[in-house]
Amino acid sequence: MTITALVPVKQALTLVYIDGEFALKLDTATLSENAVRVGSVLDNESLKELIEKSEYKRAKEKAFYLISGRDYSKKQLMDKIKRQSSEQTAEDVCERMEELGLINDENYARRLAHDLIYIKKLSVKGAKYKMIEKGIDRELCDEVLEEFEVDPVEQLVELIERKYADKLDDEKGRRRTVAALQRLGYGWSDIKSALAEFEEDY
Repeated sequence: MTITALVPVKQALTLVYIDGEFALKLDTATLSENAVRVGSVLDNESLKELIEKSEYKRAKEKAFYLISGRDYSKKQLMDKIKRQSSEQTAEDVCERMEELGLINDENYARRLAHDLIYIKKLSVKGAKYKMIEKGIDRELCDEVLEEFEVDPVEQLVELIERKYADKLDDEKGRRRTVAALQRLGYGWSDIKSALAEFEEDY
């Protein structure tokens, strides 16, 4: 197989023509780094290697771009990268991000748990559900959540004061409030105690 034309296009990609016909798009830098030029002769193995290198480079750039914007769990990042590359490439790139300390599921889980419990006021059970949704391993969720000693009734009273106080005047509003608190992972017993405590104080 002979490279008969290389046509750079946008997003740092190059159209590669082999034996006079368009064959594929590869990363421009990868072609340059591997001294691929018009007239280069490739066998199947060399072409496969180029494709893998190009895919890895593109996936790594995507990973850097994503994690520069916000935190990701390893699974979240893999899922994003897999949209444009193979599962193996996504796994290799995410492992590299871990090695570089750019993703760390334990640190991510701890920050996420803190935000879910203290800012969004989810119950520990509700926080665990959300953390699993974000790709955190169940065992790691349990380990991290053990660090958070939270009184669910106190959490609920604070939440009711902040968000639901004006919705408790009638039965319909009360039912909606209870349903909303249950969606945050709180049990009826804690909700009942919190409502009683809130009404006693106010």
